[in-house]
Amino acid sequence: DFKSLLSGKKISNKYLTIFFKSLSGKSNKYLNISFVTQKKEIGNAVKRNKIKRRLRNIMNQILKISKLNLNYSYLIITKKNIISADFADIKEVTFNDFKKIK
Repeated sequence: DFKSLLSGKKISNKYLTIFFKSLSGKSNKYLNISFVTQKKEIGNAVKRNKIKRRLRNIMNQILKISKLNLNYSYLIITKKNIISADFADIKEVTFNDFKKIK
């Protein structure tokens, strides 16, 4: 599924890149999202897991506040400067990007 998602639409910002596409075999009742943190860019497992926990928390808040399009499958690939970023900055930028996706 990752390869087909990479051929879909994308939105990038300074912290992450969001790929999204409607997949045929996917149920639209559940959120289908994947987080990719590369060892080469981010670092050891502790740092990668911290980033993934932050992103899961942000996605839970997005689901509560706004209506996310569940017809899409999402792939979020992090960038190197997300490590030193403040949680509020990452949250704000991610919220704005998901508002663009209709």
